Amino acid sequence: MGKRKITIKQSVADCIAEVAWFIESKGMVASAEQFSDSVYDFFEQMADDRRRFRLCRDPENAAMGYKCVVYKRKYTIVIIESVSEIIICKFIPSKNIRW
Repeated sequence: MGKRKITIKQSVADCIAEVAWFIESKGMVASAEQFSDSVYDFFEQMADDRRRFRLCRDPENAAMGYKCVVYKRKYTIVIIESVSEIIICKFIPSKNIRW
């Protein structure tokens, strides 16, 4: 079992930080830290080179060749997948995807 390189764009890290900040602003500091840790752990699990991901269902991202992964039924992770690398391009709340 090999691992692919994971590259996370700055906009993705900012989006995760915004969600964690929102959770923290509700008084749940430990939950905010746990959320961000679990997201980054999920990114590490995606590095397994035996996994392949499907094209996005929404036409805009599919036309660009992006692949999508659903995280906890609430978020969609938009990626570019190659044999040796996964580039995480977007981290979007699933309710914000319109098509």
